[in-house]
Amino acid sequence: MQPPLVGLTPRNLGRELLAGVTLIAIAIPLNIGYAQIAGLPATAGLYALVVPTIVYALVVSSRQLVASPDAAAAALVASSLIGLAAAGSDDYLTMAMAQAIICGVMFVLAAVFKLGFLASFLSKPILVGFVGGLALDILVSQVAKMLGVKIASGGEFLEKLGGLVTGLPQLNVWSTLISVCSVLILVLGRRLLAAVPWALVVLVLATVVVALTHAQDAGVAVLGEVPAGPPVLTWPMLDAGAWLALIPSALALTMVTIAEGLLVSRSYGEKRHYPTRPNRDLLAFGLGNIAAGASGSFAMGSSTSRTAAMDQAGSRTQLPSLVLAVGTLLLLLFGTALLADIPSPAIGAIVGVAVLPLLGIREFAVLWRLDRFEFVIGAACFLTTLFVGSIPGIVVAFVLALVNLAKRAASPAIDVLADDGEPTDSLLDDAASGAVTAPGVIVVRMAAPLFFANGGTFADAVKEAIGAAGGPDAVQHLVIDMEAVTDVDVTGAESFEGLRDWLDDAGVGLAFSRLRARARPRLERFGILGDETVFPTNRAAVTALSSDRTGS
Repeated sequence: MQPPLVGLTPRNLGRELLAGVTLIAIAIPLNIGYAQIAGLPATAGLYALVVPTIVYALVVSSRQLVASPDAAAAALVASSLIGLAAAGSDDYLTMAMAQAIICGVMFVLAAVFKLGFLASFLSKPILVGFVGGLALDILVSQVAKMLGVKIASGGEFLEKLGGLVTGLPQLNVWSTLISVCSVLILVLGRRLLAAVPWALVVLVLATVVVALTHAQDAGVAVLGEVPAGPPVLTWPMLDAGAWLALIPSALALTMVTIAEGLLVSRSYGEKRHYPTRPNRDLLAFGLGNIAAGASGSFAMGSSTSRTAAMDQAGSRTQLPSLVLAVGTLLLLLFGTALLADIPSPAIGAIVGVAVLPLLGIREFAVLWRLDRFEFVIGAACFLTTLFVGSIPGIVVAFVLALVNLAKRAASPAIDVLADDGEPTDSLLDDAASGAVTAPGVIVVRMAAPLFFANGGTFADAVKEAIGAAGGPDAVQHLVIDMEAVTDVDVTGAESFEGLRDWLDDAGVGLAFSRLRARARPRLERFGILGDETVFPTNRAAVTALSSDRTGS
């Protein structure tokens, strides 16, 4: 077990502490906004920065990954709970806490059963589409907040969009002015001086303006009173039915965090040359979420934007997260009065600017250029999440992942090889070309395991290749290169048995080459390997079988 704060030295202590102050300036305004997206009080967002952050930072293997509720998680929480309780109510907060605990248990189980490999299951198009759909839904809510237009916070996307459009004649001029100025400061400020915490600057300036001008009297909404005091350890009390109802949404939150969080953790580990342990990171997410649910907060995941900010600040340890926890605790104890006059339009602007890159416009353009099918997968996931809901969106994501996997697995590379192993012809591209390896001999390689999705495809391709080469009169021997056949299932074995019967009836001999030693027991058990000769190389097979043909 690695010690906490691995990588911290006296030489980088000052830099890490300064990065922690920067993280405070970034995280506090964002978490207040994300709590509002989730339909929860501001304290729920702030509490996430104390006990859960400490627990996570002391357990995680990544030296840089920052954990916190993010925009996608907040939107998922809101969309999954709004039908179960009224947003802002005590029951709603209790369910959000219970949901975080369920997420935590799922993370812990994933760590125990070493399921870190699941991070690779959700492909980039699926993540882009899913997160993009959530982001657009969030953006509509934040634009309404920026304009001072009241819409149903828990409604469907079209309902929110309709409320925004019909409410435009009643927009508040002062809210709009605060929002425009906030966006300009955020966007232009980052281009001029990226190191400055512009979100904090916007909050301070907007709050001062509101306090001096009494803008709330003109209809500008403010955050309002935030209860002072540290988070209190508690446990959500719900009946069994309510706990069960939260499992699907908790599973969705867990899977998205696994896919995104472990990917970001690994990428920064590779970039900065330190090891990461996926299952250890899953345990950290699990304990952090349990701590969140037990301290009045909601589900937390990884924050890509904050992790990037810490990397740019030169941080290479988890010390900034601990500084953030201490700073937030001090704010909760002594400074909540400073939060009361924060204008909601400024919060909306901060969250809106932060969410905008999550729409995935650039990523969709790249997908369109590189692979139209993957673009369609991302778009389908985007539209389902946006118009049907987040839970159906994650279900569609998994279905599309399986479709994409099956599509690729069903069409593996199947080639006729020369005796030196180089492909001479792709059977799936042109099965009727008549290519052979040597007179009377065809060596065929399938670059994939043999299973239900491709067993029939392989058998048909081999039959067509032999037929195109002149049939059994011209082809007396088939050699299957087994180097890439690492596994087999029952359906694949049955398809191969049918191919063997066809070869026997046609009088074509069967042999194998380049068999993997580890795969042999399973291939024998499933009947793929029988009494046929297994050659060490393709050249050895061609030489022996060509000689046999000449001799006969």
